[in-house]
Amino acid sequence: MANKLEEARTIINEIDAQMADLFVRRMKAVEMVFEYKKEFGLPILDEKREALVVEKNSALVEDDVLKAYYIDYLKHLMAVSRAYQKHLMND
Repeated sequence: MANKLEEARTIINEIDAQMADLFVRRMKAVEMVFEYKKEFGLPILDEKREALVVEKNSALVEDDVLKAYYIDYLKHLMAVSRAYQKHLMND
């Protein structure tokens, strides 16, 4: 029988694989957002939209300690999305 550390690592590995798939799907959607913004001359950064995303999604996390970390995660994820859009712009 696996010990608790091995069990936890197995769970993390499974979640990481799911998150990798979700990340790729999210970035494909980011490409669609970029194409729209490019077509209509909109800026990459939309602070109001990002604030709304953080507010809406962080409400899904009930644990206040984890919520603070989740907000950091969302902000970083959106920064990665903006960086990818800048990459697409320069391609």
